[in-house]
Amino acid sequence: MTAPAPVSMRIAVVIVNYNVKDLLVSCLASLQASLAGISSEIIVVDNDSTDGSIDYAEPIFPGVRFIRLGNNLGFGRANNIGFREALEKGAEYILCLNPDTLISEDTMRVMLDYMDAQPNVGLAGCKLLNADGTFQLACRRGFPTPWASFCKVFGLQALFPKSPRFAQYNQTFRSEDATYFVDAVMGAFMFIRKEALVQIGGFDEDFFMYGEDLDLCFRIQQNGWKITYLHTTSIIHYKGESTRRSAINEVKHFYEAMEIFARKHYGSSRLFLLFLRLGITARSALAYLSLYRWEVGFALADMLALNAAMLIGSFIWKGRVYAFPDYAYPTVFVVVSLVVLLSMIAGGEYSPYSKPSIRRAFSGLMISFFGLSALTYFFKSYAFSRGVLLLTIGIGIVLTSLLRIIAEIAEKVAGGEAERRIAFIGENTATQHLVEQLDVPRAASVGKRSRARVLGIITTTSNTSTNDRSPAHVTVPIIGNISYLRKIIEQYQIDEVIITDTAMQRAEIVQRIMEAAQVRSAKPTHRATFRFAQEYDDVIAGRIVEKYVGNITGSFSGGGFGGSAPPIVPYNLAQWKFRLAKRAFDIIGAIFILTIGLPVVILRKPQRHKEQRYIRRRVQNIVDVLRGRKSLIGLYPIDIHHTIESPTTTKYNHLLALGKIGLTGLAHVHIPEQLSPLALQNLNEFYVRHYSLWLDVDILVTLFFRVNRNEQRPQE
Repeated sequence: MTAPAPVSMRIAVVIVNYNVKDLLVSCLASLQASLAGISSEIIVVDNDSTDGSIDYAEPIFPGVRFIRLGNNLGFGRANNIGFREALEKGAEYILCLNPDTLISEDTMRVMLDYMDAQPNVGLAGCKLLNADGTFQLACRRGFPTPWASFCKVFGLQALFPKSPRFAQYNQTFRSEDATYFVDAVMGAFMFIRKEALVQIGGFDEDFFMYGEDLDLCFRIQQNGWKITYLHTTSIIHYKGESTRRSAINEVKHFYEAMEIFARKHYGSSRLFLLFLRLGITARSALAYLSLYRWEVGFALADMLALNAAMLIGSFIWKGRVYAFPDYAYPTVFVVVSLVVLLSMIAGGEYSPYSKPSIRRAFSGLMISFFGLSALTYFFKSYAFSRGVLLLTIGIGIVLTSLLRIIAEIAEKVAGGEAERRIAFIGENTATQHLVEQLDVPRAASVGKRSRARVLGIITTTSNTSTNDRSPAHVTVPIIGNISYLRKIIEQYQIDEVIITDTAMQRAEIVQRIMEAAQVRSAKPTHRATFRFAQEYDDVIAGRIVEKYVGNITGSFSGGGFGGSAPPIVPYNLAQWKFRLAKRAFDIIGAIFILTIGLPVVILRKPQRHKEQRYIRRRVQNIVDVLRGRKSLIGLYPIDIHHTIESPTTTKYNHLLALGKIGLTGLAHVHIPEQLSPLALQNLNEFYVRHYSLWLDVDILVTLFFRVNRNEQRPQE
């Protein structure tokens, strides 16, 4: 870092943005309100966003300085660029801030007053809250010393959260409502004194993701400065959203950052580094098992069920549980387990994109039956009884079906099917549009219980009384005014508040959110998550996948918050093996449809569509698939000029370069015309990023088994 210029301003705020324009705008609005009356400058460094972040935000905030980078440099390097600009302007304090935050109106003044009164403090952080008002543990931490790392990696911290000895890393033994010196604070909000920043030279750019904030705090303390956690002001940090919007392997990068930090600052202990690597490997494996625990759990349960079915079948057919020769054990158990596992996978079960299904389990067991029957012809010494095999598969079908029924019932009893109670702030067409997207009435018509209930509208004007009706184009009632937001949330037990109002100043809305999110009472209270309407396009797309196709393990949109995301992980369809599988699927499918399936193609539509032009168009679509111009299952075409908030041409063309427009696809499991361009873009990107034959099969099965035949058909 160069020496700072003479002081000309008190605070310079540096924000690194990457593909989160909606949250950036909200953050800037709250920040400007908090900086009122303080000599300051806001610098936004954009890490080559593809969502039009700067073009969207720059006209709204003409006083903010925007720096466009030619590529994604990552969190540390991009922040260092902003730091240099801030120091050249002579800023007395530099705030490193993530764009996925909402700042309280008093935050800047509280931080400034504290730092002025504490000249020995080089860096301070404040209380960070989740979107529902809960406390974020990582906003004040201890350094990952050998002992703290051991306790974190091997789970001692989780077992003894109130112990100063075992909970050193997350400091869970300390009160969140007290101010004290700490080892480190979170990089989402770091209020840094210029002298301290100049001495350490900014972030260490060796850190790819995570850990750079810990390293910066470590070096600041090495230079004799104190670091403070200040509880008297708080901000909202949408921390959980970053992994949803990016393809971040959070587990991998977190533990890699911990290892880099330990090697850099505690590298003299080789034994410690060895144990740390072993712990990281074990903890990462457990984390992945936890991520796929349902899939792994069902696979193990099915293996046990089929082996139990074989023992029951042996008893029924032969009168003994262990009816096979002694040499057959445990070989038959191992072989049956492997064949069933592979057959289930071939039948589409254990996919990360869908819940366990009786239908797919039945298909897998049918494959198992033929596979096991074939094996007995090659291994005559194991051809004990076709009857036992038949009974094994039959009983296995019953047991695996019962497992899935029990799991479904348990999920409902545990609240997995509990509805989300939603309210809107704003009386406009955007509210009506989102009500249609939530699609509550139609959910019941397709045989699924609705998971969303729109309770009503919260007005921003003062002349509307509770229980009035909203305007004619919005078909939900008014339930109150924003002045009573906290009381409305508690009265109606609202889970999500979606903000569509564009007339009300964002700073005022943000302040209402802060007041509602910060629970000042000792009593437990109902908490709600707040989202802006533009951001909700991501949520809508995610829930379409979850509702019709299954659980999402991936994420939407191409980037993470604050530039802290790494460069985008390559899409599956960018890899040759997936493209080859996709093309083979299209060719085989097109040939099948043009030969055996041609009568179905012609006769599928009602009588009024049986005309020469329709048949030619439908056949031409299949021919286009065969020639590689389209795909059987693929992307949905988007009018990128539809609205100002439409996807960018660059992103859309990039997706089209990897995938093709499909005759059907992920968007078709909903009604595409009811989805915004951004939601359609998110669905397209999810498909390209997470493509697999499993995903194609799940989409086809979903479309085939839809109960409501009055829904709109896939486009032709």
